[in-house]
Amino acid sequence: MNKKTVFKNYMFLGIMLGAMVLGALAGWLLPQAVPVLKPFGTVFINMMFCVVVPLVFVSIAGSIANMKSMKRAGKIMGTTVATFVVTGVIAAIIMFVLMKLFPPVLVPWNNIPAEAMGEYASLSDMLVNFFTSSDFVGLLSRRAMLPLIVFSVLFGFATNMAGGSETMVAKWLSSMTDVMMKFIKIITYYAPVAFFCIFAGLVADYGPQIAGAYGRAMAVYYPLCFIYIFTAFPLFAHFGGGKHGIKTMFKHITRPAVVSLGTCSSVATIPTNLDEAEATGISKDVAEMVVPLGATMHMDGSCFSCVLKIAFVWGVFGQNMSWGSLIPIILVAVLSSVGMSGVPGGGYIGEYIICSIFFPNQIELAFPILVAIGNLVDPPATMINSAGDYVVCYIVSRFVDGKDWLKNALAKKDGKAEIAE
Repeated sequence: MNKKTVFKNYMFLGIMLGAMVLGALAGWLLPQAVPVLKPFGTVFINMMFCVVVPLVFVSIAGSIANMKSMKRAGKIMGTTVATFVVTGVIAAIIMFVLMKLFPPVLVPWNNIPAEAMGEYASLSDMLVNFFTSSDFVGLLSRRAMLPLIVFSVLFGFATNMAGGSETMVAKWLSSMTDVMMKFIKIITYYAPVAFFCIFAGLVADYGPQIAGAYGRAMAVYYPLCFIYIFTAFPLFAHFGGGKHGIKTMFKHITRPAVVSLGTCSSVATIPTNLDEAEATGISKDVAEMVVPLGATMHMDGSCFSCVLKIAFVWGVFGQNMSWGSLIPIILVAVLSSVGMSGVPGGGYIGEYIICSIFFPNQIELAFPILVAIGNLVDPPATMINSAGDYVVCYIVSRFVDGKDWLKNALAKKDGKAEIAE
């Protein structure tokens, strides 16, 4: 690869990183200007969400509809969900051990302010809403990502049963996926401006709050996220891709990590993950099922934050987190993380689940504390969630396409490069 090609590949990434740094400096030095800047960042996020809803539908439904083997579709989905659960459990155990070693709150708080909770649905209603919508129109919202994914999967299987890739519907879904990806490319040209404004807002809003007990919690959480990327992710990549897995993973994971940090959204990172998966050589049907599913269901960073939140509030109330609570905490961490939508803030669903199970009698006190922590950890948590979706593709590919899938993909790319030369 010559210098011109390297510059072309990394120029836009450098521009985005520069915009993020400049935005952070602007938020720190000129916080009074942030209200003027915020709308320009919101415009980008809203544009991404408008595209992501149809993209998720056509990519998942199209992937399943065009599959030659229904057995392969089932294998991909089963392996994907199992991997999400296993990596979530691993993340929860890691954070539990850290919270035992470095409890976030050393002294119980006094005079904790209560905050109105408002009206919330029952747990049974929430479970129904996680997987279904009351009508079709409800599916056309980014707040119904999991019901949309369920609908897309069923629609894809129905299309496959009706004739598969030979049907006009399957061809339309495939063409629409290509169109939506080009649409995303157009929007991306605006990204540097948006990233500048988004990071200015993050620093202006949350910088002063990182102090005291919250600062101690962040001092554990933030380094853990980056350590996880450089330890767990390479292990997952090596397991899934063999000896070439780690090097290839680090070559392609930067863009998803940067986009997720800038948008604080797993959903908004879907197009970038699909792009990098294609460049890696991951099978299209694997990527188009793993990545959209991962935007809602693969939440290792959220599992970290769930355990942190529980340990934090227990410390606030002067309670100790015992080893006997390990299994319940892991179950709640995985459940609440799977239930969260891939949007900034997570809709506070996870916080409510934690309160209803662990702090039912102190819910009015615990809820605002959990929300504050959620806001502070949202950027790195989303980075782990979103970048991890790309890494999970390696593991699923190993079980679906064989342990040499990456070796074969790289050999195929090298062969094309030789022909081009």
